[in-house]
Amino acid sequence: MKRIVCVVMAALSVGASASTAAEPSPERVRELVRMVRQDCGSCHGMTLNGGLGPALTAEALKVRDVPKAALVATIVGGRPGTPMPPWHRFVSEAEADWIVDRLLEGFPAQ
Repeated sequence: MKRIVCVVMAALSVGASASTAAEPSPERVRELVRMVRQDCGSCHGMTLNGGLGPALTAEALKVRDVPKAALVATIVGGRPGTPMPPWHRFVSEAEADWIVDRLLEGFPAQ
């Protein structure tokens, strides 16, 4: 129960500051797309259709109906007790918000 409260609180704090993600520079966009396809893809499948981790396709995220703020919080803070690591050392909260926006609309090809 404590973990759920922490995740919800983190999601709410992220949601309060993240409405529409700012566009990173073109170079950073390429880096973020590569990171999601390669690093996230190593667990979520190279096409993001699932693997060790759940599918991250727009369709799968819509079916699961996870709030955007919770997805951003998961990227930034990870999911304790699962293989999902925190990515806060590699992406900012704003970049995680941008990634979630791209996932929800269908992640771009490399």
